[in-house]
Amino acid sequence: MYFINGFASFGSLPRGRVAVLNSDGSADTTFAPSSGANGFVYSVATQFDHKVLVAGSFTSFNGTPRTRIARVNADGSVDSTFDPGTGANNLIDAMAVQNDGRVFIGGYFTSYNGTPRNRIARLNSDGSLDSTFDPGSGANDYIRCIAIQPDGKVLIVGEFDTINGIPRTSIARLNSDGSLDTSFDPGTSGNSTLYSAVVQPDGKILVCGNFTSFNGIARNRIVRLAANGGVDASFSPGTGPNSYVMALDLQADGQILITGGFTFY
Repeated sequence: MYFINGFASFGSLPRGRVAVLNSDGSADTTFAPSSGANGFVYSVATQFDHKVLVAGSFTSFNGTPRTRIARVNADGSVDSTFDPGTGANNLIDAMAVQNDGRVFIGGYFTSYNGTPRNRIARLNSDGSLDSTFDPGSGANDYIRCIAIQPDGKVLIVGEFDTINGIPRTSIARLNSDGSLDTSFDPGTSGNSTLYSAVVQPDGKILVCGNFTSFNGIARNRIVRLAANGGVDASFSPGTGPNSYVMALDLQADGQILITGGFTFY
């Protein structure tokens, strides 16, 4: 388990905003970054080779220049084979790793290593920009969550209301080349903030946030969508949680974990 954000230590151990925990909650002492990130870490992703991607608002990691994204070896040292160059020109808040090692990033940025990329980009496994993924004018505002579907399409959630000039409120799906997938249409979407989404094995999509309706249908802070973006009527949370849901995840048995500001459900 990776524990991230603004802390400088875990227990008595200096950890520079990134720590690894053992299954009993103790710190893994084999992962020991020296100075770590010099700014906030907002997102972390583990690769299949157990190297760790970290992203946020920092400009160096362990004293090595790394603008808002770095890859870290299992011992906490900087992986020099991943070099983002000048990196993102503003913070990165979301990441997702493809099976082939390429990495989606999302956030506030409008360029990556000097190339225009509005709030979403795909990187090659060495940290360079993947030019085969081109979202055009991209999202017109912040992206806070990215979820990759088994077919390679990618869901994005955030504060935007257009993607490449096409209306999409807070949630959209992109094809593997970065173009908008017009077969996914969430309509008017949620009536308030969307925070996160996760794709089920059957292709349905769970979405959470602070909304009380989705596309005009009552859904308190959690909703399940069909693959085309329509509300799945078979999933009904009733009155649901009494405050926002910030994040959710799926267990292996299909049950759903949620966390946020609520005090009852």
